[in-house]
Amino acid sequence: MDTDKLYAARLFAVRARPYLASALFALHVVESPKTPTMAVDRHWRCYVSPHFVARMPMEELAAVWVHEVSHLLRDHHRRGDRYARDHNLGGPGERLRMNIAADCEINDDVYGDGLPFPSGAVHPEALRLEPGLLMEDYLALFRLGPWTDGYAWLDCGSGADGGEREWDLGADGAHGLSEHERDAVRFRVAEAINGHPGRAPKGWRRWAEEAFHPPQPWRELLGAAVRAAAGSAGAGGDYTYGRPARRAAALPGVILPALRRNPPRVCVVIDTSASVSDAELGTALLEVAAIGRAAGGRSRVSVVSCDAAAGVAHPLCRAEGIPLIGGGGTDLRSGFAQARQVRPDVIVALTDGWTPWPSAQPPSRTVVGLFRRTIEDDAGYCFPPDWARTVRIG
Repeated sequence: MDTDKLYAARLFAVRARPYLASALFALHVVESPKTPTMAVDRHWRCYVSPHFVARMPMEELAAVWVHEVSHLLRDHHRRGDRYARDHNLGGPGERLRMNIAADCEINDDVYGDGLPFPSGAVHPEALRLEPGLLMEDYLALFRLGPWTDGYAWLDCGSGADGGEREWDLGADGAHGLSEHERDAVRFRVAEAINGHPGRAPKGWRRWAEEAFHPPQPWRELLGAAVRAAAGSAGAGGDYTYGRPARRAAALPGVILPALRRNPPRVCVVIDTSASVSDAELGTALLEVAAIGRAAGGRSRVSVVSCDAAAGVAHPLCRAEGIPLIGGGGTDLRSGFAQARQVRPDVIVALTDGWTPWPSAQPPSRTVVGLFRRTIEDDAGYCFPPDWARTVRIG
C-alpha cells in the first residue's frame, strides 16, 4: 500500500479542517484488501484498501479521511445500534440504509472549502431529501429502492452503522482506543470548534455545542431563571411598619421598619409575529401559566403581545383568555417599552429571536425564552444580549 500517499492525504485533510486534527491523527490505519474503500470501526481503527489508495487522487483521498472520522465523532455506530433496537431492524439491507443516512448527515457540509466531493459519494439531494438533517431523520424519510441502487457498494464499516464486518479486529484487537480515549478525542475536537466557530460549518458547530452539553429540561431551566430573577436583590422588596425590624433592639425608642418580600411583578412579552407558529404561541401560553406559578401567583403577572408594535399589558387571569394580536413583522423593542410601563421586577420575553433588541438594559431582570434553535450565520438574526438570561425552549 502506498502509505506515503495515504498519510500525505491525511496532512492535506488536517490543513483543510484543522479543528479535526486530533481525530484524524487518532485513527490507526490497518491495511485491509477485503475493505471496498476506507472504513472505520467503533474502536477508531481505519481499514484501508490498497487498490483504493492507488486509484484515488490525493485531494479526494483527503476528503475520505474527513468523511470516515466524521462517522466516529458523530457516534454513528452507537446511534445505528440504538435505532435498530428501537425499531426492531436487522440484516445487511437495514445496515446499508443506516450507512446511507449517516452519509447524508455528514456529506451536506463536510466537503467544499478545500475538499472536493468524491465521485459516488451520497448527498441528500440525490435521494430527493432536504440537507441539514440528522441520520435518524433521514432513516424515517427513505427506503432502499431505485434512488439508492447506485449506493449498494457503500460500506464505511461498523463505525458508520454499528454492524460488525468480517475484517473488524474487534474489542480485543490491537491499537483500538478505549471509551475514555475516544471521549477525550471528541472533547478536543469540540474545544477546537468552539474556540474558532467561524472556521467550522453549521453542522459541526451544532455537534460541538451538544457533544458535551446534553439538552437540559428547559421547563425547569425557565422556571429557575424566573425564580432567580424574582428573588434577586431589590426585586419585590418593600418596607413596612406592620412589624418591628430585627435591628430595633439595638436602638431603644426608635421604630425601624422591617423589610417585607412582596410577590414579584412579572411582565411576559410574547412574540406574535408571522415567523412564530401557532404551536409556538400555544407553548407560550402554557409557559405564561407556569411563570405565574413560579412567580408565586397570577395576580402579579401581566402579558404583552408584540409583533412590530406592542399591545396593551393584560393582567393574567387565565392563560387561554389572553388576546394574542399580531402576525406582522418583529420588533420586541416596543414590547419591552410597554413592559417597562408596568414597572415589573422581571421581564420575560418569549420569542423566536428574529428581532432587534433594546440598546440599553432594562431596569428589570430579563429572561429570554427562545422557541427554537437558530442558525448563527443566517442573515438578519440577532442573538439575545448578554444582559438577558437565555433559555432555549423545546
